[in-house]
Amino acid sequence: MNEEFKSGLTVVPGGAGSDKASEVRCAVRFPLALPVVVSAGTDEHTALTKNVSASGVLFEMSSPLRVGEGIHFSLRMPGGVLGTPHDVLVDCHGRVVRCSMSQSQSHVAATIDEYQFVEQ
Repeated sequence: MNEEFKSGLTVVPGGAGSDKASEVRCAVRFPLALPVVVSAGTDEHTALTKNVSASGVLFEMSSPLRVGEGIHFSLRMPGGVLGTPHDVLVDCHGRVVRCSMSQSQSHVAATIDEYQFVEQ
């Protein structure tokens, strides 16, 4: 049996412009465009998610964040995606792992280190 399969990790070939031959994915990514406010230190930034997984998120925002910076954000996950009758609010803490520019927008990738479901 393949070692990648046994470990539960999936190797995904690098995309155009990628300097890596492959990347390791630990969780399935869902292409969700959700509005969010990202708090970094005392600053708040409006953003839109590009994709979300159990271990991380990719934001599109107007200004970059520093790699390694701690962030806080809450996501209102659609019930239809989660298979629940109502939307679910998830409060998340993480850190920025990558930041790049695409035309006039910054793409900020972050881990989700801790999360909790918020009762509504």
